[in-house]
Amino acid sequence: MITPFSTTRFFWSMGVGWAVGIGLAVAQPAPAPGISVPLNDLSAFTSPTDNWRIVGNVRADLNKANTITTEKGSGILVNVPLAKMPVDAKNPYKYDLVTTLQHGDLDLEFDYMMASKSNSGVYLQGRYEIQLRDSWDIRTPNVHDNGAVYERWDDKRPEGQKGYEGHAARQNASRAPGLWQHMKISFQAPRFNTNGPGGVPQKTENGRVIRIELNGVPIQEDVELTGPTRGSAFADEKPLGPLRFQGDHGAVAFRNIRYVAYDKPRPELLNLKYAVYKGKYEKEPDYDKTAPESEGATKVLSASVSRIPNEFLIRYSGTLRVAEPGEYRFNLGVPGGGGMLKINNQSVITPGGWNGSGKATLPKGDLPFELFYAKFVDWAQPALGLTVAGPGVREFVISEGAGSNGEEVDPIIIDAPGNTVLRSFMDMPGEKNTQGRTLRVVHAISVGSPEQVHYTYDLDKGALVQVWRGSFLDATPMWHDRGDGSSRPMGMVQRLGAPVLFLSKLASPQANWAADTTGSSYRPKGYVLDESDRPTFRYQSFGSSIDDKIRVLPEGKGVQREVTITNPAGDLYARLISGSSITPMDGGMYLIDGQAYVRIDDASGAKPTIRDANGRQELIVPVKGKVTYSILF
Repeated sequence: MITPFSTTRFFWSMGVGWAVGIGLAVAQPAPAPGISVPLNDLSAFTSPTDNWRIVGNVRADLNKANTITTEKGSGILVNVPLAKMPVDAKNPYKYDLVTTLQHGDLDLEFDYMMASKSNSGVYLQGRYEIQLRDSWDIRTPNVHDNGAVYERWDDKRPEGQKGYEGHAARQNASRAPGLWQHMKISFQAPRFNTNGPGGVPQKTENGRVIRIELNGVPIQEDVELTGPTRGSAFADEKPLGPLRFQGDHGAVAFRNIRYVAYDKPRPELLNLKYAVYKGKYEKEPDYDKTAPESEGATKVLSASVSRIPNEFLIRYSGTLRVAEPGEYRFNLGVPGGGGMLKINNQSVITPGGWNGSGKATLPKGDLPFELFYAKFVDWAQPALGLTVAGPGVREFVISEGAGSNGEEVDPIIIDAPGNTVLRSFMDMPGEKNTQGRTLRVVHAISVGSPEQVHYTYDLDKGALVQVWRGSFLDATPMWHDRGDGSSRPMGMVQRLGAPVLFLSKLASPQANWAADTTGSSYRPKGYVLDESDRPTFRYQSFGSSIDDKIRVLPEGKGVQREVTITNPAGDLYARLISGSSITPMDGGMYLIDGQAYVRIDDASGAKPTIRDANGRQELIVPVKGKVTYSILF
C-alpha cells in the first residue's frame, strides 16, 4: 500500500544552494566517527624501533632543524631520530612504524607536527606514500612537498625521468613547523579478481587517492595509482595492507589518528519497476484512478525513463538488498521539483526541495523500496540522483547519475599575481552574531599577495580578522547571478576570532575590553597604497591618529603588523590576539592554540600580559606609540 502525500506539497526554492550547482554533490566522502588508533602504548604497531615512543606533549623549535622535544605522558606518537640509524640491507625500512591494521578502502585522518626542515610520510597499504614535510616557506609545491602523492621510480628510465607519476598538492596549505596540522585522506584500494593464471589474483582496477584535505583545504582529488610509489615496502599490490609511518627521515609527531574501513558489500537495487504519470503533481495522485503514461522494468534509477520534459511524476518500486545491517544515510537530488524515499515501509526522505537527505536503520535482507520524483519547474533539466552510505560502505551513487541538471556554475576565482585589494562581505565560521547566525563582517577588505599569504581586515573596528596561505579568494557567491556580496578565502585559514577594537582604554590589565566602538570615538579614515599597492589603514580612536600597516614576511612565513599611534591616550592597550591557550616561548614568541605563533617585534619597551577573558586568553600590551608584532603560521 502506498502512503499518500496527503496535502503535503513538494516545496522548492531558488536559494544559495542552487547557485553553485543544482543537483546532488558527491565530492566528499560522508564523515563517520571512525575508529581511533590507541596511543597509550605501541601495541597497535608491529616491532616498533627505539626512535618511536608515546609521549604526552611535544614541541618543535622554529630555529632548530629536525629537533623535537617531548614530555612524559600518552596520546601522542612521536618519532625522534636516533643519533645512529645504520641501514639494514635486509630490512631497509626497519625504522618505519607499521600498524597491525590491514586495510583496503579507507578514510584516514590525523593531526601531525613537523619539526623544522623535517621530512616524513604515511604509506597507504605500506605502498603508496602521502608526503609529510616542512614546506612552510614553499610557494609552489612539488612532488617532494607536504601533501604530495609521492612519485614512482624506475632506475631504467633516462636521467631526469626516473621519477614519474607524482602529484604535487594543488596549493601550499601547510602550517609552520611546530604547529599541529590536520590531514584527511580518502583512499580506494586496487581491485583484484581470482581468475588470473594459476589462480593468482589479477589486478582489474588501479588504486586511487579519492581526496586529500590539508588543514581544511582540498589539495588532491581523484589521483590514480598505477603502482607502488618510491620507497614502498612491497614490490607487489594486494587488496589489503598496513599503514606505515616513515621514521628514518626526520622528527615528526602524530595524534588523534582515526580511520573508517570500507569493507562491506554495497546495497543493491533489484526488481526495479517504474511508472510515469503525466501532469503537475504537487502531491501524490490516487493511483487507482490515474493511469500511467508509461511503465516497465529497469535496472537503474534514472529520470530518462520519462520522455516528458516537464510536469510529470516518476514512481519507482523494487527491492533494496542489504547485506550489512546498520544505519544508512541517503541523499536525493531531483532538480525542478521534489522527491520522497521510503525503504522497508518507513519514510527516509520526506517530500521537500530539490535536494533531500535522511537516514534509516536497516536490517539485513531484501527490503521494499519506493522513490518518487515529481517535476514541475519548466526551466530545470530533469535529473535524478541517489547516494547511499552506511556501515563499512563508502558513499556511492546508486542511481544512473548524481542528479545534476547541467546548471552548475564555473567558480569565479580571484588570483593575486600582484598585491590585490578586494572589498566584500566576509563570513566568520564558528563565530555567531546576536541573532545566533554566522557572523558576517560587512566592511571587510581582503588583501592578497604574490607570496600567497593573504589577510582580511575589518574597517569597522580596525581589526585583523584572518590570515591565510595558498590561493586568494572565491568570489562566486559575490558575483554569480544576483550574488550575496560575500567572498571566501581559498587557502589554509588562521581565523583570529570575532573582530574587536585593536585599541582600548583599561583602568587595569584585567579590566574588560571594549565590546564595541561606543565611547572610543572610532572614525575610519580609509587607507593609502604604497608604491607596491600595499595598503596602510588609517583611523582615529580615543583621540589618537592610527596608521595600521600589515606586510607579508620574507618567504611568506606570515605577516607583520606595525601600528603607529600618534599622541596615545593614557591607559591605552593593544590586544594582539586571543585563543583558548597562549603559551610563552623564547625570543618574545607565543604559541597560540598550537595553530600559530605571535612574535613581539617592538613594543617600545612595554611588557605584554597574558590574561583570562570570557573563558579564553588574550595577549595584550600597553601602548607607548608604536606596536609591531608578527603572526607566523
